[in-house]
Amino acid sequence: MEIAVAPGRGLSSAPDEIQHPYMKFSEWKFKLFKVRSFIKPPPEEAQGPNKNLGEGQASLEETPAVISSANIPAPEKPALIQPTFSALPKSLEKPADVGKTREKAIHLASLRQLCRICGVSFRADGQNRRYPVHGPVDNKTQSLLRKKEKKVTSWPDLIAKVFKIDVKGDVDSIHPTQFCHSCWNIMYGRFSNAPCEIHFPRKAAIEWRPHTPDCDSCQAARRGLKRKGHQSNLLLSKKLKTVIKQTRRAHPSKSQVQPRNGGKDRMKKITNCSKMHLSTKLLAVDYPVDFVKAISCQICEHIVTDPVETTCRHVFCRTCILRCLKVMGSYCPSCQYPCFPTDVESPARSFVNILNSLLVKCPVNDCDKEVSFEKYNQHISSHKEPKASYVYINKGGRPRQHLLSLTRRAQKHRLRELKMQVKAFADREEGGDLKAVCLTLFLLVLRARNEHRQADELEAIMKGRGSGLQAAVCLAIRVNTFLSCSQYHKMYRTVKAITGRQIFQPLHALRNAEKTLLPGYHPFEWKPPLKNVSARADVGIIDGLSGWAASVDDYPVDTIAKRFRYDAALVSALMDMEEDILEGMKSQGLGDYLSGPFTVVVKESCDGMGDVSEKHGSGPAVPEKAVRFSFTIMNITITQDQESVRIFEESKPNSELCCKPLCLMLADESDHETLTAILSPLIAEREAMKSSELLLEMGGIPRTFKFIFRGTGYDEKLVREVEGLEASGSVYICTLCDATRLEASQNLVLHSITRSHAENLERYEVWRSNPYQESAEELRDRVKGVSAKPFIETVPSIDALHCDIGNAAEFYKLFQLEIGEVYKNPNASKEERKRWQATLDKHLRKKMNLKPIMRMNGNFARKLMTKETVEAVCELIHCEERHEALRELMDLYLKMKPVWRSTCPAKECPESLCQYSFNSQRFAELLSTKFRYRYEGKITNYFHKTLAHVPEIIERDGSIGAWASEGNESGNKLFRRFRKMNARQSKCYEMEDVLKHHWLYTSKYLQKFMNAHNAVKNTGLIINSQAEFEDSLGLEDSLEILNSMEF
Repeated sequence: MEIAVAPGRGLSSAPDEIQHPYMKFSEWKFKLFKVRSFIKPPPEEAQGPNKNLGEGQASLEETPAVISSANIPAPEKPALIQPTFSALPKSLEKPADVGKTREKAIHLASLRQLCRICGVSFRADGQNRRYPVHGPVDNKTQSLLRKKEKKVTSWPDLIAKVFKIDVKGDVDSIHPTQFCHSCWNIMYGRFSNAPCEIHFPRKAAIEWRPHTPDCDSCQAARRGLKRKGHQSNLLLSKKLKTVIKQTRRAHPSKSQVQPRNGGKDRMKKITNCSKMHLSTKLLAVDYPVDFVKAISCQICEHIVTDPVETTCRHVFCRTCILRCLKVMGSYCPSCQYPCFPTDVESPARSFVNILNSLLVKCPVNDCDKEVSFEKYNQHISSHKEPKASYVYINKGGRPRQHLLSLTRRAQKHRLRELKMQVKAFADREEGGDLKAVCLTLFLLVLRARNEHRQADELEAIMKGRGSGLQAAVCLAIRVNTFLSCSQYHKMYRTVKAITGRQIFQPLHALRNAEKTLLPGYHPFEWKPPLKNVSARADVGIIDGLSGWAASVDDYPVDTIAKRFRYDAALVSALMDMEEDILEGMKSQGLGDYLSGPFTVVVKESCDGMGDVSEKHGSGPAVPEKAVRFSFTIMNITITQDQESVRIFEESKPNSELCCKPLCLMLADESDHETLTAILSPLIAEREAMKSSELLLEMGGIPRTFKFIFRGTGYDEKLVREVEGLEASGSVYICTLCDATRLEASQNLVLHSITRSHAENLERYEVWRSNPYQESAEELRDRVKGVSAKPFIETVPSIDALHCDIGNAAEFYKLFQLEIGEVYKNPNASKEERKRWQATLDKHLRKKMNLKPIMRMNGNFARKLMTKETVEAVCELIHCEERHEALRELMDLYLKMKPVWRSTCPAKECPESLCQYSFNSQRFAELLSTKFRYRYEGKITNYFHKTLAHVPEIIERDGSIGAWASEGNESGNKLFRRFRKMNARQSKCYEMEDVLKHHWLYTSKYLQKFMNAHNAVKNTGLIINSQAEFEDSLGLEDSLEILNSMEF
């Protein structure tokens, strides 16, 4: 018999010396042809060579494993040969071995068509959807797990958690390597809110065995194949259908005759709780049927007692569901969804509160009282009748609570019998070591449930090594002590080598802890979606120049800027404050189930950090000046009963610990084009958030948040820059009103706030287009000092910190002029003025320990503006009248200062607030009379704002000091320290590290750990003297090592 082989699949008949190197591949293919011809010769063999060709191709298609194992390509131009069996090599004369190889190949191909979990063939699914058993989870499942804050990332862990099947030790020749879409639906529905409609078809896991002649795997795969059947006879089919219909009418099935109540009756017999649980007939109020059904157990139909909730969101009594799962299998009795005893959890607290508040009737005769369900046990125990005559709950009149929720005495009582058994075993087998037996049992339970991380920690404790500090605590220590990666790693290795214990966690554990605290980790949604902003939530640090290669005027932007996306940063800040928000709702008597909307007030700050040049680093030539944009969450309120209830308020709004960095850039704050290029996308995100609501899951409940942005943390220079106003030396002295310097000096007090961001935009359009064809001076007078386009909306206010600095600088100048008696001789030379300054600096250093400075700062201003400083200056002035004027001027200033510096002046300094108008009038009168030589026709910017605008701002906002930029200013020194801590050759990556660690420094979650760590370090630790190892050091010693190490 001869076989016709298609081109590209034949054997070569060339001599041995010119054999093609792919000859073995052709021989293997011929083996398959031979085996098929010998074992199962088709009955239609004599029909021609084309029929044999089709059979040969089908045989090759059924054994892909053999072909793929060769891993050799086919020859490019094979010859079409018709070999005979007489020319076969000797290696093909063993059909038994070849048959086994072919059976294994068919078995492997059959396994590829079966699901590893349920054993169903993939051919049953029309779309042929399958997933690898050993591999990472898909994107859809990963996003769901991340939303539920689950840390599973691979299919083996997920399969072990849902189906209790360990696939990590699978062998490819025995177990399938893929699973079906139905099993994927079950795993996905396990973690989603909606229960899945596809159920696991088997009660136990499939047992996979090696290949045998009667292999079930091969038969299952063959059953999954679709075969072409004979065409049915239409007339016969009609007759059969008619007979079947008549038979059904005459003999209805049992399922149609009898109602399907056998399952419920059986479950009620299993639970047998009629004497333990209260019937719904005892409810004092005639509630709707749906409500009664919602508060009753779906097994025993009594009022649910000790309620638990399954993964499919059905509520049962704890004892009922546990008994049913034990007897009837691991399925939900209501929907047949897979459910295990370890999956049941307590329902929402609000449901339990509603359940406990229900009124029930007392079942005792001659007792007509109605008591709440929570106090039923207390009431029933007050009757003197024997307990057998009443209906009581769970052998004690109350729901059976979980073991961990009991008191220590109740736990001992419940576990008394088990404790005696374990103690007897320990005395008999382990020499009375009860602790070792219990810990070993706990360790085995953790290993069986694949909770290896907790098992490793327990094993470390059992061996005396201890579990060490949490990764979050180590991260807080590293960030707050400003340790670089190499410094922390050196400390980690040193402590581990000296103590023999892993007290501090390695760097990779710290990086995992960082991810949960940085923006881009928590999922969120905006309704409606933000305009021109991506809907992705997993956005971390981005380039501040993304999408900005050059400005509109082709201005080259040579800078480095890194920032967070504004909405992702706000979400991370809110989740960092989750405990504070929930605690605030509890303290105000509000339920933690409220979903909002919550109103969040955000203070924005932006300021230049001056010269931040460093000797390290390389890259493009960028300005060695830096600018930081940050925000602070000031308060959070919620409307309840048409009243605004404040559930959170920042206690230290001017601290650097609550001022979160949003954008860092190496740029000059005077560079209007660069600031516009970098901050414009950020401002666009802010404008989009004003008209939308944030939907964020907090405390397991989706809640909505609205945001109010107040740009108050800007100094005089930056306000003029972002609002498009002329510099501070302009004729238009104020950023709040339209007064000129001359008008402000003639009328020091009576002014009101007139400027706004919208008005500045309109004036810029007039300045740009000049619609009235005016001259430059006339146009400037019309627009009141607007000379550039405003691009950031600021709130007309006063920055308290820079107000203090500006006023202190003016008093410092006033002291010099009083020493030189300028009121007598106004035409003093420049050398004389320098001599007055040197005299003042020398005297202040001697009397007040104030060292001379090049530029006024906050610390110098606070020490300078005191009554002691005025007394010291008066020693250099000979006129007693001038002494009295200076003392009165300083006294008035010190009375007015608390009004704009305090967080809440109405509570902290009500007297100063009431007297502010009188004090400001008297202050202005002194400036215009006693110090007329200095303030005739001119006035400083901050003196004008202090005297004219403070009362109006206090009346509008309630405070000035709380909205200052002091927190942003305090972050300047942090920037320099973090830059030294993260010194790298690339300034781009360096800025990313600085922004990341500055954000972590402001985390309230880490601050709690750091406060606890400092408390432990200050008070000291009591180390257990009965340690199992003698030469190892405790945690206290490691803290001393941390403090004494030199990096």
